[in-house]
Formats: sequence, C-alpha cells, structure tokens
Amino acid sequence: MVEAEDLQSLKTIALLGGCNGPIWLSSQSFGDELGISPQTASRRLIALERQQFIIRSMKPDGQHVAITKPGEQELRREYADYTRIFNPKRKYYSLTGTVISGLGEGRYYMSIPHYKAQFDEHLGFEPFPGTLNIRLDPASIQIRRDLEHLRWIEVSGFTADERTFGGVKTLPCRIRGEFCAIVEPSRTHYRNDIIEVISGGELRKILDLNDNDMIEVEITYD
Repeated sequence: MVEAEDLQSLKTIALLGGCNGPIWLSSQSFGDELGISPQTASRRLIALERQQFIIRSMKPDGQHVAITKPGEQELRREYADYTRIFNPKRKYYSLTGTVISGLGEGRYYMSIPHYKAQFDEHLGFEPFPGTLNIRLDPASIQIRRDLEHLRWIEVSGFTADERTFGGVKTLPCRIRGEFCAIVEPSRTHYRNDIIEVISGGELRKILDLNDNDMIEVEITYD
C-alpha cells in the first residue's frame, strides 16, 4: 500500500505538470510546495523513484522529474476512490495488465460484415480488424469479475454460409483517452486473466504499444 505522504507528493508533482513530461523541480521548490524542508522533500523524491512512480534526470538547469505510467495509474486509483465517495451513482473501474500477442482470431471475426455492422450501431465505430490482447495483473482479475454485473451490450450471433457465429458482449472503455470496448465472445480460447479490446483504429499503432507494455483500461459506468 502506498504511504499517504508519498501519494501527496505524487499528486503535487502531477499538479505541477509532471504527468505531461519532465518538469524542473528542485528539492527546495518541491519542499516549498509541500511545506516541508528540502531534505525531507529529497527523501520523498527518492521514495517515489524507488517505487518507480517517477523518473529523475539531471540537466544543465538542474533536476527534472516526470511521473511514470505506474505513478499515473496510482493517481487514477486514488481518483477512482474519490469518485466513489463523491459521486456514488457513477462507478469507475480500472484494469491494468500487459499487452500480449493474440491468436489472430480477432482479425478474422472483426472483419465479418455482420459483426462490424452491429458494433458500429452499438458503439459508434466500425472496429479495426483485430483486437488488443491484455493479460491482467492479479488484482485486476478480481475487478474483471466485478464487471460481470454491469450492463454489457449484446451483439447477437448469426448464421452465414452454413456456419453459426456466436454472440458477443461488449463493454465500452477507454485506454489513454482512446474510446474502445472490451469484447467477450461466447466462445473464447482465452483464460479469465486475458481481455480483448476493440477500437476504430489499430490501438498498437495509435498508442505506440508493444508486447509486455503495461497498460490501463478505464471503465466508467453510470
């Protein structure tokens, strides 16, 4: 569990712009922001760096600090908690995991006209032929189970060319601001620790993703 003082420090760096890239930040200026001594501020930065929530680099004008993806995800978890407190009718879920290569089936199924038309109708986009496959971390596997009680969008199955295609359920989500959707076929070869995500474009290229990259999937539900 993240210490409260570390979370406060992380939030302060974010408010200074640290989520958007490296910012100049001395121990003195950071201490002034937090109302603590430069020595204590330096220890806070070291603690955040040790937890891989920030990265630090030295440049001619001094120390520069940027929040990493794990640090941003920690802030998003905190935001989700406050959302549940102050807006209890709106639920926020966050799934984290690593990008993996799929079996190639998504490309085929997302190219079938009947599926494409239904996704366009329900989600407002025609899916890119392929899915982004994500292996969830242990904590997110339980969160994924909690999503079952939400109202998923049903995409009906159909028969074409003497072959039966099963139904699919889908749940809108966002990855780094990109609108997309989790899809779960009625027949799948994946275990419950893997999710498939579709979008109107190729997410790997749009978000510059490679296998083993850590990623967060956000679901907001009213």
